[in-house]
Amino acid sequence: MEHYDVVIVGSGHGGAQAAIALRQNGHEDRILMVSRDRNPPYERPPLSKEYLAGEKPFERILLRPEKFWADKNVELKLGCNVNEVDVMRHELALSDDSAVTYRRLIWAGGGDARRLSCPGCDASNIHYVRSRRDVDALRAALDTGAKRAVIIGAGYIGLETAAVLRKLGCQVTVVEALDRVLARVAGPDLSAFYADYHQRQGVDLRLSTKVERMETSDDAVTAVLTADGERLPCDIVIVGIGIVPAVGPLIAAGAAGTNGVDVDSYCRTTLDDIYAVGDCAAHSNPFADNAVIRLESVQNAHDMATCAAKSILGDKQDYHAIPWFWSNQYDLKLQTVGISAGYDATVLRGDPAMAKFSVVYLKEGRVIALDCVNATKDYVQGRKLVVDGAVIDPGLLADSDTQLKEMAAT
Repeated sequence: MEHYDVVIVGSGHGGAQAAIALRQNGHEDRILMVSRDRNPPYERPPLSKEYLAGEKPFERILLRPEKFWADKNVELKLGCNVNEVDVMRHELALSDDSAVTYRRLIWAGGGDARRLSCPGCDASNIHYVRSRRDVDALRAALDTGAKRAVIIGAGYIGLETAAVLRKLGCQVTVVEALDRVLARVAGPDLSAFYADYHQRQGVDLRLSTKVERMETSDDAVTAVLTADGERLPCDIVIVGIGIVPAVGPLIAAGAAGTNGVDVDSYCRTTLDDIYAVGDCAAHSNPFADNAVIRLESVQNAHDMATCAAKSILGDKQDYHAIPWFWSNQYDLKLQTVGISAGYDATVLRGDPAMAKFSVVYLKEGRVIALDCVNATKDYVQGRKLVVDGAVIDPGLLADSDTQLKEMAAT
């Protein structure tokens, strides 16, 4: 049985950064990265943007050239799942019937796309956007004539995919169960702007609409039937309704966690010598009033992985990284800093009609987050306001002629 000093489960941003950070900080022993994906580590955000659009080939979204991993002596075991974690023996049972042992384990398993649960939801032309394989299947459907798409879910994935499909000339209907787009991540001002912008691009947007079932023929969806009796004809269905954290083997082994797996400030789980990072790791976040949350972002995966790697090497530093996110749709670049959950007031800077503005979120007078649309300067300068929890007069915040860095200085 092979033994490794560190085994990393997952090859997304968190898994890749964990290996890189270990090597950058002087780790010289054996590292193994186990991944169910059959490809070397690659970027995930472009899957619903440039890669789906055909603007970037796969080689351009690799996190590092394939040769990098061999040069850094990081062994890759691809196309392989972890079936079981034996905590006492520090052993992993793998899906290829092999087993490996570890001194330290970093779990960066991410999550699985949340699946629809309704009659007909196992049809062959229902697509998800989580891996290269998913998007290759979607692109193949588009290449063979699919022109009418129903997208279920109006979060980042759903709206980014809608933007790409409209650019490719598809007829697009977006169905959302809640009463506004981006409802889980942004306030009503931003939601209203994006809903209007998508509709002006030709997207048929159905809010407060639930899916009842799929109408199928020969194992393919021909129409989506809604709870209010509408029939939405389609060639393909794309689902973007969130993820389910991929932590089953850890929970089965006794790790604490109800929404993902719980970790402490050093990214340690409740199991000895096992860390977790990225989308699947539930942690107390200082930018969310220390609420225990999961963050699904490249920033979080990257920074948690660095924190875990340093902790393994004896350089223990509490995880304290300001959250940031982004989304590209049409000619709109949305950049978010901070976490807006729990806000009690907002301030609008700039003019949504010009597609260049920011929404500043306040809680008890403190700046806790900004959503910046085509307003990179606000995004960069607003970071300090969030870090400091700055209290700024709302009238001054609304004055787009006054730069945020001037407010931060005072």
